[in-house]
Amino acid sequence: MTDVKVTNGVARLKRPSDEYPRHYVPAELDLSDMEAIEPYFRELHKREIDSAEGLEKWLMDLSELYSVVHEEDARLYIAMTCATDDEEAKKRYFHFVENIEPQLKSWGNKLDKKLIDIPYLSELDSSRYGVLIRDVKNELELFREENIPIETELTKLSQEYQSIQGAMTVEYKGKEYTMQQMAAFLEEPNREVRQETWELASKRRLQDADALDELFNRMMELRNKSAANAGFDNYMDFRFKQLGRFDYTPDDCLVFHDSVEKVVMPVYNKILSERKSILGTETLRPWDLSVDPYNRPPLKPFSKAEELMDGCRRIFEKVNPTLGSYFKRMIENGLLDLESHKGKAPGGYQAGLQEVRLPFIFMNAVGLNNDVITLLHEGGHSFHQFAVRNEPLVHYRHAPMEFSEVASMSMELLGANYIDEFYNPAEAARARKKHLERIILIFPWVATIDAFQHWIYSHPKHTIEERDNYWLELFGRFGGDVDYSGYEDILRKLWQRQLHIFEVPFYYIEYGIAQLGALQVWRNSKADMKKAVDDYLHGLSLGGSRRLPELFEGAAIRFDFSEETIKPLVDTVVEELDKLSEIEKSE
Repeated sequence: MTDVKVTNGVARLKRPSDEYPRHYVPAELDLSDMEAIEPYFRELHKREIDSAEGLEKWLMDLSELYSVVHEEDARLYIAMTCATDDEEAKKRYFHFVENIEPQLKSWGNKLDKKLIDIPYLSELDSSRYGVLIRDVKNELELFREENIPIETELTKLSQEYQSIQGAMTVEYKGKEYTMQQMAAFLEEPNREVRQETWELASKRRLQDADALDELFNRMMELRNKSAANAGFDNYMDFRFKQLGRFDYTPDDCLVFHDSVEKVVMPVYNKILSERKSILGTETLRPWDLSVDPYNRPPLKPFSKAEELMDGCRRIFEKVNPTLGSYFKRMIENGLLDLESHKGKAPGGYQAGLQEVRLPFIFMNAVGLNNDVITLLHEGGHSFHQFAVRNEPLVHYRHAPMEFSEVASMSMELLGANYIDEFYNPAEAARARKKHLERIILIFPWVATIDAFQHWIYSHPKHTIEERDNYWLELFGRFGGDVDYSGYEDILRKLWQRQLHIFEVPFYYIEYGIAQLGALQVWRNSKADMKKAVDDYLHGLSLGGSRRLPELFEGAAIRFDFSEETIKPLVDTVVEELDKLSEIEKSE
């Protein structure tokens, strides 16, 4: 085999880890060969358990085995997304997805059954193992052997979506740009430039609209089939159970949508109205939403990835010295791949390397303020990984997404207090105002994406036209006062840019719930910064070992997303925006 392109330090991380040595899995195990891996699953399956202590030892060995194979999966995914045009990286990833992962799922089901049937299970401490046992029982209820090839095919289709998106480029003034790089032009003061570049990028996306519609239809068909295989009438009910949403229901999500419409939309439209007034335009067009309304040049916080990393390191040190040391370690180990380039998958993510128990951050930075916020966000996810490093059970080294996103969104808000590491005071106020306005925006967008998916999977036989029409209806409800006249064809397909709809269905309401949690952490920090950060870190340290409401409580915040919770938080944001506006006017 030829060498895969290396764009970061992940491949250089030693395995097994000196900090967390293997006790069950041999160091030389070939993780690309299921015949080499399988004997360890088989031994765990056949092992006689004669005491509660023996059961705990069995759980530790199983956790180690899962940590090893999950890290292999993560390393291969990282290599592939950092270079989607690297055929060798793609080949290795798909070998794992097609030949290793399906058998891991099958063995996982067998071991789950064994665990539930072990008579000593009832002797385990329920406060320690209760969530694990609950989750295993849920997995068993959902598992169907015939869904394994469907999940494999969906993983391959997700990669196809990434390849389509990653290959999108346009030529502007003789230079080729990715879609992420084109976004930078939307902050240019010249409105003609903004319109021209927005049209170029949007029309390029339309070239693949039919292909993406076809791709999504294939994914939807497979998902509906998997739900039917598991005995569900619709995919939404199946997916809620699959996502482990034990603490809220689809009807609760509808309450969230209504609360956003009632509480947030008036504030959002007020922000848009003020923007329109300052810009002096008759209507707000889609290319007017990112530019500074005072026509100041875009904020340019950095020009190189090293500057972005170092500035965020200083911010994290100010929030909490331990966080600064965590981030410094990531830099030293090459655990960040930040700059956008052709062939790199879109978006950003944080991946946990479960054996070495370290995080990795993937981004597409292009030198904008949004890149700073994104790195603060992914940094929060990384600190979650650090907070649970010493948790022996891999199952508890991650939390439900509703709380995982509290970790990241809280760090955006806490870190923004020190964003002057990149800016002078006036620029810092401007950046913070933009960030808070974005938080107001996120609620309607979350409601839109979530409501769209509720409709999609509640109407499994819908046509492409019906789907696009419902998207337009939702955009009228949550899109705000933005004029798309003349570009209705682009607006109809705007949903195709949201990778979650394609890759992780129904995973989006978590952002709204978590944003409410993060705003509570931020509001706590206004009263007592040190205590708020200490409470935040305590919540993170619980990993996934508690129910969702208990995780929120561990961070001294409430798990609730009703109008009663939303309104005072939105009011606090509005108060802060008013203060920042005064600073802007005084400069």
